[in-house]
Amino acid sequence: MRTIQVSHIEAFSSIPGKGNPAGVILEADHLSEATMQQIAYAVGFNETVFVLKTDSADVRLRYFTPGHEINLCGHATMAALYGLKMRGLLEGKDSITIETNVGILPVQFEQHGSAWFMEMKQDQPKFIPFQGDVERLAKAIDLTSEDLDLTMPVVYGSTGTWTLLVPVRRLSAFAKMKPDSSQFPSILVENPKSSLHPFCLETRDSDAMMHARHFSSPYSGTTEDPVTGTASGVMGAYYLTYVNREIQEADFVVEQGHEVGRDGKVEVSVRREQQGMDVRIRGTAVYVQEMSVEIDS
Repeated sequence: MRTIQVSHIEAFSSIPGKGNPAGVILEADHLSEATMQQIAYAVGFNETVFVLKTDSADVRLRYFTPGHEINLCGHATMAALYGLKMRGLLEGKDSITIETNVGILPVQFEQHGSAWFMEMKQDQPKFIPFQGDVERLAKAIDLTSEDLDLTMPVVYGSTGTWTLLVPVRRLSAFAKMKPDSSQFPSILVENPKSSLHPFCLETRDSDAMMHARHFSSPYSGTTEDPVTGTASGVMGAYYLTYVNREIQEADFVVEQGHEVGRDGKVEVSVRREQQGMDVRIRGTAVYVQEMSVEIDS
C-alpha cells in the first residue's frame, strides 16, 4: 500500500463544514492516470483535482470523481487555486490561465480582507433538448410532474460538464427530493451520463436569484454535489437563452446545499458576445485539513 497526502479544501463558502469539499493534490506530475483515479476513489469526495505543470498555461488541472475523469469542475478549480494561493505558489499574480480538458481558461483573483475570491471563465455554453418522459424524470427525484415548472424548458446544458437543467415551481419541493440515480441513464436517453440539476427562481436568501440541488450521475460514484460551479455557470447561459431573452447580460447569485447542511453561494456573470456567451463564476474557499489515503502502489 502507498500513502498519499491530500489537502481537503471547501469551495463556495468561507466556513469549514459548509460549501463543497474537494481533494487537492498540488504536485501531481508523477502520478499516472490510473493512480489519480485510485486516489479520487479513496478520497470519496465528488471531485479530487490534480495540479500539473504545463507549457500551455500557468497550471494544468485534471478532475476525477470516484468513478471517472470529468472535463471541468468549478468547485474543484476554486479549491485548487485557493490551495496554490495559500501556499504562496501564485505570489503576486492577480490572474492566471489554467489548462483543462475543455481548453485554456482565464482565472482572476481578488482579496477581500483575509479571503481570496476566484473568478473563472467557463467553456462556451451548449444545450440539447430533453425529449424523454417528464413524469419519469420527476419521479426519479421523488417529485411529480406537477412540481416542475414547464413554462421553462427541461434541457441538457454544458459549460464544460453536461447536466440536465430541471425547472421547479416552488422552493418547498427541494426538501422533498430524494434521487434514485439508478433510474437516470434510462430516462436521460439523449445523454445517459448526465447529472440532474433541479432549480427554481424562488430562494431562501434575498441576495440569491436561483436555488438549486445537484444529483450526480450514477457513473460518478457519488449521490449529490452540495454547491456546483459548472452547473451554476450554465444556468446563467440558460437564463439568457430561455428565461430573459431581451437582456444582454446578467449577474446573480445561486444558492445551493441547504438541504444537505452544506450551503454555499456561487456568483454568476454572463454576457452575450458576437459569437456565443462569456460565462464566469466567482467564489471563495476555505482550507480544512490534510488527509491521508492509502492506495495500491
